[in-house]
Amino acid sequence: MRERPTGVTESELIRALRDWEVGPVSLDYAPVGFGDYHWSATGEDGRRWFLTLADLPHKPYCGEGADGAFDGLRRALDTSAALYAAGLDSVVAPLPARDGATVRRVGERYALSVLPWTDAPSGEFGQELTAPERARIMRMLAALHRAAPPAAARVLPPDLPARARLESALAGTDGPWGPGPYGGPARELLRTRATGLRTRLAEFDRRARRLRDRGPELVVTHGEPHPGNVLWRSGGEPLLVDWDTAGLAVPERDLWHAAGPGGTDEAALETWAQASGRTPDRSALELYRLRWDLDDVCAFLDMFRAPHGRSSDTDDAWRWMEDTVTRLVDGSR
Repeated sequence: MRERPTGVTESELIRALRDWEVGPVSLDYAPVGFGDYHWSATGEDGRRWFLTLADLPHKPYCGEGADGAFDGLRRALDTSAALYAAGLDSVVAPLPARDGATVRRVGERYALSVLPWTDAPSGEFGQELTAPERARIMRMLAALHRAAPPAAARVLPPDLPARARLESALAGTDGPWGPGPYGGPARELLRTRATGLRTRLAEFDRRARRLRDRGPELVVTHGEPHPGNVLWRSGGEPLLVDWDTAGLAVPERDLWHAAGPGGTDEAALETWAQASGRTPDRSALELYRLRWDLDDVCAFLDMFRAPHGRSSDTDDAWRWMEDTVTRLVDGSR
């Protein structure tokens, strides 16, 4: 996020770092990603850490409400820590606090995790990777999908956590939204595209039923292995960061991110198939690609149906919402 969080100070974060026996430190805000807040922390001896502050009420994919989201986030981060402890060195896992916890509440709304500083360049969301880079990521994912599931890992069905709110928004385009600069435009966008969005929801339901009827084997998945969550070591091997969406699902939940534009790079999918000994399910790939866009629309609606102001973050969210709805309805994926 470009804008800093409200309701929490850097002094509170520095105090919370005592649970990790980190300090004294100086903090530098890192305006990266969308959804969570990040800082780099530097100790007096030059040692560095990377901090992630999760805004719990805005993480419905982790759980309902702040308490439910904290529990889901804790289990996801515990999963990543267990994978790393088991020898999966592509995992950038959170550091344990003094009592072994991977994440700590900061007030009622936020949760803090602390990661080791990794001197490796990261990619960017939407970045076009080379064929060799995609192959390396596919081999990394195959190793993840072969890993024994940690006890903390949750089963994550291919549902839309905010489905009810999306349907409520589609049914409520005649009333006022907001207050805020994008409430009216968001309502009008949904009003004019409601039929197309309902068609895509129906397609999502058909594909989800087909997957459930198949009774698939579940594996450990990251959830968002797009280029923005990949760091590249000096030898060209990838590392995965941002494990808050980790859990048990079908491997296609990861694969569509890594299989090139639209998730259709046949060579990349074949690399994964050879490394994993499994064949990708094309319908499941499309299901998760569709779910990603629908889930993004839900997140943007949560922002614009609530009171909000004009900021670089809401400007970005509005642009992404327009693009996502257009892509969903027009089929220009």
